[in-house]
Amino acid sequence: MVTLLMDGRDAEAVSARSAGEDLFLPVADLERATGWALKPEGLCQGEVCVPVPAAKRSEWLRDDAANLAAFWRHLGRPVLHDERGETWVFGGGAQERGQHLRNLEAPDFALPDLSGRMHRLSDYRGKRVFLVTWASW
Repeated sequence: MVTLLMDGRDAEAVSARSAGEDLFLPVADLERATGWALKPEGLCQGEVCVPVPAAKRSEWLRDDAANLAAFWRHLGRPVLHDERGETWVFGGGAQERGQHLRNLEAPDFALPDLSGRMHRLSDYRGKRVFLVTWASW
């Protein structure tokens, strides 16, 4: 199992395989986990479709799985993962980040508290929020 963290979506545990800088999600799980679906037109989210370039077809699609990391980088969006490839972060594009900066509004995210109850930052809009982060590195 791999944990996906995507801008604007709750954390999702998915069956996927990590291979270096690539992350292959089964096509059957792609839309549920990411909002993107493989269609004849390419990878689509609603009415927006990104054609799969012929030169990248073998890199993006293998064994009924889509390489989400390669696709995300093609869109010009950041992709990060931990050393073991168990947790992947798919960030928003520069235009989205720029919009947040213009608004001076932090992007929404959801995290569980110690009892497992989910909290979204947007639930606290208009209130003072103190965020504390920590990392082991």
